[in-house]
Amino acid sequence: MHSIGIGKPKAIAGALAVPLAALAIAACGGDESGGDEGNDNQGLPQGSEPVELDPAEFTTEIDNPYWPMTPDSRWVYSETDTEGTVQRVVVTVTNKAKQIANGIEARVVHDVVTEEGVPVEVTDDWYAQDSGGNIWYLGEDTIEYENGKPKTTAGSFEAGVDGAQPGIILPADPEVGLTYRQEYYAGEAEDQGEIVSLDEQAEVPAGNFTDALMTKDTNPLEPKVNEFKFYARDVGPVLTVAVSGCSDREELLSYAPGG
Repeated sequence: MHSIGIGKPKAIAGALAVPLAALAIAACGGDESGGDEGNDNQGLPQGSEPVELDPAEFTTEIDNPYWPMTPDSRWVYSETDTEGTVQRVVVTVTNKAKQIANGIEARVVHDVVTEEGVPVEVTDDWYAQDSGGNIWYLGEDTIEYENGKPKTTAGSFEAGVDGAQPGIILPADPEVGLTYRQEYYAGEAEDQGEIVSLDEQAEVPAGNFTDALMTKDTNPLEPKVNEFKFYARDVGPVLTVAVSGCSDREELLSYAPGG
């Protein structure tokens, strides 16, 4: 999955002990220390555990306040890695829906990554929201490019196919310390998330966002790689900071709500 994920979860960033100031982000008032030891995780999926979902309990009308996915909404990001390479990421909520193998109808979100105008990765991500307000990630159809030509579709998966399981991108009731699986496809996609804070501040070209939700995303397939993501109310993902001996950064340049 690509970094911001806005669309998809990805694993990147160090440990919570890393001072946020060192990540070149503005963070104030948040509790980064870990959360409730007695947190029951609200019954959200963990690890590889299978889930049985009722398609009747899901909708393509996604209105979770931390990432509303109204059709025609558009986010534009700039991603810069440690070497200074800059990529442009454009994420658009389409009017399309896809019937997933597990029976759920999902919203299609189109994610295009380019470098100097040349495609690097093009992905359709599939999301749906349950009756409780949790946003589920149900898979992706992704193509990576090399020199502007398709190279591989590795990383593509669909919940209900070949043992792949859906996961949670954003819970309906985020609490510090809450953990959840974001996706599971053995050996390919095993991202996990944890709510770190509910009152962070993120300053990016698109603006200064307060009371942002902060997550820490990890991946057992890449144990040394972690990622902090910031979600602003009524906007969605605004900042991603990766830490793994480096400090990649993906920040929101502009947001246009659909409707």
